[in-house]
This record gives sequence, C-alpha cells and structure tokens, in this order.
Amino acid sequence: MVSRKVTITNPTGLHLRPAGVLCRDAMEFQCSVLFRFKDTTANAKSVLSVLGACVKSGDEIELICDGVDEKEALERLTAEIESGLGQ
Repeated sequence: MVSRKVTITNPTGLHLRPAGVLCRDAMEFQCSVLFRFKDTTANAKSVLSVLGACVKSGDEIELICDGVDEKEALERLTAEIESGLGQ
C-alpha cells in the first residue's frame, strides 16, 4: 500500500467532470484506489463515491493505492490531480 497527500487545485473542486476524469483514470489500474477526506473514505473508481465526499478547491486528500500496480497508479493520479483534472 502506498499513499500521498495531494491538494485539489481545480477551482471548482471535485464536481462531476473532474470526478469523471479521476474515476476514468483510476479504473485503468488493477489496484484499489481510495482517498480519505476528513472523516470520509471514498472509492476513486466510483463517480458517486467521489462526488459524495464533497471535496472543494484547496482541500487536501490522502490518495491510497493498494495492489500490483499501486506505485504507477499513485504517481499518475497524483500528477492528474495536481494538474487540475482537465480543468
């Protein structure tokens, strides 16, 4: 298991479009991809789970990857989040 804290940079937080980008990218990996925000743990492969976490711009999440390709997943997803998830 690997994890890293990352700050949401896109101005509108994890609304539908960036949540969809995050889920699409997370689903390309075999490992589980979760994130923690406040008291919530969300499945990054589920749009509803991501949206339900109510993450806003400037919030810090802990991205957690666990499985065979966990390091690659963590690196790529961290880079995507830091670049604004297409926003």
